[in-house]
Amino acid sequence: MNNTGKNLSDLLRARFPYIYIATYEEERAVKFIKEIVTNKLQIKVPREVFIWTQAAGLKTEERNISNISSPLKLIEYIEKYEKDSLFILYDFHVFFGNKQRPADNTVIRALRDLIPVLKTNSVRKNIIFISPELIIPDSLQKDIAIFDFPLPSMEEIKIRLNKMINANKKIDTSSLTEEDKDKLCKAALGLTMQEAENAFALAMVQGNDLSVKDINIILSEKMQVIRKTGMLEYVQSNLGIDDIGGLDNLKKWLVKRSDSWSERAKKYCIPAPKGVLITGIPGCGKSITAKAMSSIWQLPLLRLDIGKIFSGIVGSSEENMRKAIATVEAVAPSILWIDEIEKGLNGTSSYNDSGVSSRIFATFLTWMQEKTAPVFVIATANNINRLPPELLRKGRFDEIFFVDLPSFKERMEIFRVHLRKRLKNDEVCIKIKHNNEEIIKKLAIATEGFIGSEIEQIVISALYDAFFENRPLEFSDFEKAISNTVPLSSTQKEQILAIREWANVRAVCASSKESIEDYKPASDLSSDCGDDVISSRGGRRLDI
Repeated sequence: MNNTGKNLSDLLRARFPYIYIATYEEERAVKFIKEIVTNKLQIKVPREVFIWTQAAGLKTEERNISNISSPLKLIEYIEKYEKDSLFILYDFHVFFGNKQRPADNTVIRALRDLIPVLKTNSVRKNIIFISPELIIPDSLQKDIAIFDFPLPSMEEIKIRLNKMINANKKIDTSSLTEEDKDKLCKAALGLTMQEAENAFALAMVQGNDLSVKDINIILSEKMQVIRKTGMLEYVQSNLGIDDIGGLDNLKKWLVKRSDSWSERAKKYCIPAPKGVLITGIPGCGKSITAKAMSSIWQLPLLRLDIGKIFSGIVGSSEENMRKAIATVEAVAPSILWIDEIEKGLNGTSSYNDSGVSSRIFATFLTWMQEKTAPVFVIATANNINRLPPELLRKGRFDEIFFVDLPSFKERMEIFRVHLRKRLKNDEVCIKIKHNNEEIIKKLAIATEGFIGSEIEQIVISALYDAFFENRPLEFSDFEKAISNTVPLSSTQKEQILAIREWANVRAVCASSKESIEDYKPASDLSSDCGDDVISSRGGRRLDI
């Protein structure tokens, strides 16, 4: 909190008239503010702290001053008060308006009239708005400074956990070591202090004890909280590296960096990886790779919906992005997944949104370049032509991988994955076994030019035919499904060739050199999707 405290004290000393803190943690924020304004080393001139709510009126820590409920009378009181002071106003955003209610223009005008008094008066006075949501009227946009109040650190959460343990002597904590406490507190990162306290209390009452096994309870509570943001989704995935068919280069790259945030990695003085951009042909495994990373690295996976970042209220979109970044950093080390990033950033060159898209994009780029928190960004993109060039330059991502149509060897691996996943009942797979390499080889030959998602649907369609006729699965079911499928490589042949041309100099091939040597025997089942689409592959050939 040292830098945070200095930032706030600088705003107060610079006589910023209005400071806005968007947070649900009123008690914690006020405690933090009081520590700043009563510390002569930070603020130079200490200030008396007042708190106002429309329900309770104006008060200090020691006494009630007035039952003022009118915002206009409050502003008048602040104007006439002749001592160095700081006024903390709760829920003042209700007078600033939103889509459901109009702004109180008289209150806004009174605030604007108060600015010269706060800036030039010999008495030092500042106003801090504390509200759960950020709403700034257009006419005050240039006069209000937004202050980012961070979520609790691990040290703060541990202090609160120790207080709860000491206050609940009947709770059995005999098996709880200091290392276990650290694990519990680490699991609670990203929660507000009240939410963390609720999660610990829930863990205590469920078994009348507290131990490291209660991490799942805390993570479950965290999942609910992150969902409530509306911008981030806590993704739970049981997918592992074996569920990704092919993409050996990409998988090897990820596995090499799987422990790069550990203490052991610090001995090698290697930086934590920043992120990776996976682009290429739709349906070839980009999203499934992102989901599998959580299991490979044993880190929480958060998906960011950039579309939900945008809001019609001035300042809200930028605040949404800051909140999302703060939450992701609070749960670090973590993985931030942005799916189809080009769609969310499509409006960055548009001028019809008053520059909101550009500002959000700039905030995101700056964070990616300068972030120190161990947050790994994995972004996927289908339409590379819509990606801003600033996003692709070195320093944003550690590497850009290109995912091409699966080769023969990769198609065999994809079939193995889906057959192993679905052919479990002996009655169904009397004729077709999931580990029958000869059948898998024939299927891989027959599906030349097919993408991974099309191969999965072929397996599913074949099973539906067998299910409908209530019989074991047969090879003819696969033949029928293949013949009824028009692959993407046929319908979007020109687009695939264009993507490959782009990737040849800008991206690394996600597949290894060995896996892209296609097997091309003569076969009655071979598809006719076009040799030129298959033979030339995109992406630089590197041995990862």
